[in-house]
Amino acid sequence: VKTGEIRPVKILGILCMIDEGEADWKVVAIDAEDKWAPFLNDIDDVAKQLPGTLDAIREWFRTYKIPDGKPPNVFGLDEKFMDKHYALEIIKECNHAWKDLITGEKERQLEQCNDEVKGLVRRLSKSNLVDLSAVEDDEQPSF
Repeated sequence: VKTGEIRPVKILGILCMIDEGEADWKVVAIDAEDKWAPFLNDIDDVAKQLPGTLDAIREWFRTYKIPDGKPPNVFGLDEKFMDKHYALEIIKECNHAWKDLITGEKERQLEQCNDEVKGLVRRLSKSNLVDLSAVEDDEQPSF
């Protein structure tokens, strides 16, 4: 797979890393054409079919910033990987927040905020030129 290439994936679950006090969600997915894809449909399948993989993923995320002199990362939700359903809800929530940001809806909601906050939101809103597809709130986001 070349850098920047887009591949179809199957969402399996999600891990909640805490970065500077905020949730930094790590989606666990598999390439839809991977030889393991037919056997992995949810995070529990990864634990059963590929023992030790989830622990290795968690430890990689815990330690990957240490060489840069940063402390080990910490996790929310008792360090548990959440299932596919939970992951899809988080993805939908993040997608909705993103749409509010780039359509200017978030900016309109901040009328009572100071100019610095409004300016930041305005820059973020205008910086993304991705075309929004018409996705209903109850639909699974497509990527």
